[in-house]
Amino acid sequence: MGMSLNEASHEDEAISTINTTPLVDVMLVLLIIFLITIPVAIQTHGVQLPKDSNVARESKFGDVNIAVNSKGDVFWNDLHLKEKADLVEKLKQVSVLTPQPEVHIRGDRFTKYESIGKVIVACQRAGIAKISFIIEPPPKG
Repeated sequence: MGMSLNEASHEDEAISTINTTPLVDVMLVLLIIFLITIPVAIQTHGVQLPKDSNVARESKFGDVNIAVNSKGDVFWNDLHLKEKADLVEKLKQVSVLTPQPEVHIRGDRFTKYESIGKVIVACQRAGIAKISFIIEPPPKG
């Protein structure tokens, strides 16, 4: 590399162009990263989602209706249960019957999931095989 000893050289002048090479390098690396990760993010597994259906069910004589209001109070066929242990005991008495009755759970719209979850856990502990949720039917049309 040679050096110019010319008096006319302007060493004090600032270079007014921007070096874009590092910017292009970074952009190419980001482009490659996006091209590799986008197919992974887009791919999904084929899953058959359940359809919403409203099957009218008739309640049988021995079925148990458990209602949970917005405060978390539990009702067994319109009888207020004060303790969680009462619910488990009643469910254990019902679970030994043949055929085992279904348990229908009604939850208020504003009930916390925790309250409904406690009823489900009580049903599991008692050995109840069939639990159903009673909901408001969707509007027709």
